[in-house]
Order: sequence, then C-alpha cells, then structure tokens
Amino acid sequence: MVAPQGQFVWYELMTTDVEAAKAFYAKVMGWDTTDASMPGMAYTLFTIGGDRVGGVMNLPDDARRMGAEPRWIGYVGVDDVDAAADRITRIGGSLQVPPTDIPNVSRFAIFADPQTAMLGTLKWSGPHHWRAADISARGRVGWHELVAKDQEKAFPFYADIFGWQKGEADVGAPGTYQLFSAGDITIGGMLTMPSTMQFPFWRFYFNTDDIDAAVKRVTAAGGLIVDGPLELPVGTGIVQCSDPQGAAFALEGRRRPRPPGYFARAVPREDPDKSGKR
Repeated sequence: MVAPQGQFVWYELMTTDVEAAKAFYAKVMGWDTTDASMPGMAYTLFTIGGDRVGGVMNLPDDARRMGAEPRWIGYVGVDDVDAAADRITRIGGSLQVPPTDIPNVSRFAIFADPQTAMLGTLKWSGPHHWRAADISARGRVGWHELVAKDQEKAFPFYADIFGWQKGEADVGAPGTYQLFSAGDITIGGMLTMPSTMQFPFWRFYFNTDDIDAAVKRVTAAGGLIVDGPLELPVGTGIVQCSDPQGAAFALEGRRRPRPPGYFARAVPREDPDKSGKR
C-alpha cells in the first residue's frame, strides 16, 4: 500500500533528553520502544502492540544553537518530496531541512509555512514501511491542529501543497475553528491564535482510553497540564500538555461520569499552548 497524498504518515519527537522522553511516554501512553539507529544517527521507534507510532531523536546541535526547542513534528505523505519542496518555497514557505534520503527508508523534508508553523513531508521508500493506522485506536494520533497567525490565510497554502479540503467551520466568540480533510477523511482543524500568542504551531492529539486517568499519569510522570480537561460536544475530553522537556502534545479520551459542570466548555484560551480543539 502506498501512503495517500495529503495523509499524515509519521510523527517524530525531537528532544533534549531521549531517555527521559522514552520513560515519560511509556508511563503516559503505554508505548514500547525499539532501537532503529543507523550509522551516524541514533533513532528510537515508539511502538504499541508491535506497531510503530512514531520516532524520537535528539534535537540536532545546530538547531539548538538557533534556539529550537523540543517539539513534535508531523510528516505528511507526498508523491514527490522534491516537487513539494519546490512548490513550498514558491508560495511563501521556507525549507528547514531540504529533501534528504534515509537509505532504504524514506525521503523527507521539513518546512515552515508562511506564518512559520513547522511540518514535514515524506515519501516512504517502499509500501512495507507504511500502512494505514486506525486514527481512533488507543495510542495513535487522532487529530491534527494548526494554531495559526491567520487560519484563513494559512489554509490555501496547505490546500495547494497537500490537496486538503475545507470541512465544516465552528464560528463562535473565540473565532472560527475550520475543519479540514484529506480525501473524504476529516483529519484536523485550524484556528487563528489571539494576538497575545507568540508563535504559530502544530499540535497533535493522541488517543487515550480515560482522560481523567491520563491527566494523573502526565503529572505523575513529570509533565505539565497546560489546559483542561475540556469537554467536547462528541462526549470526549481533551487535555493539552507538555512533556518534561517542554514538547507540547495533547490527549483525547472518554471521561468518567461527572456532575454537570465538571468540565469547562472547550474554547481557545489566550496562550500559545491553550487553544481549544474542535
């Protein structure tokens, strides 16, 4: 099976302490790890039930010197990484890592959109490297969220590169939350950040069985709850977090029955890591 154009196909944590990150996500997500290092590059796979979820590696020294901080990077499948890179730069984006080969694995690039939010493109070397994941399964990414300087201007850029389509839009007091899809699958949303936020970014929501229990695991393992739990209309709860090294991530899961009013309404907050989901 070939990864379809425009679908998220990989997630990678770049961090300042790989061993600490492995221990943290094992406790919070129940992930196992497998060494996948190559000559000159240490790399670890996160797995669940034997299936690959993503990877973790040291934040490169040159990136640290430029002020980069730990973060999750999402990679979107494309048919031609070089053609996508050329198009990205032509319409206002910038390459952070130019098209690069990982022998017998993939070709990838990392870019910043015109508003400086970072994402990656990727093409696997063969179909055996990728298979469609159940985005509702525990431990998987179930939602992708862009917090943009201006979501209305951000969307056409991604539509051009990946062929994403607009879905429904939730218009409320905090602003518009624009859903987007790849093919016929709704995979995420975009919103405009308040003027008090410092920078745009992508945030990824991992599925968990019980959001209340997940909150306890995050704090017990040394992570930070940035916002939430917040209740969604679909009956699940979300919580936005950062790991002990400062990488932002989020969780979504069912909640135990609680008295009315236990959860706040899920709305964006005025903080770069406190925007609501859907």
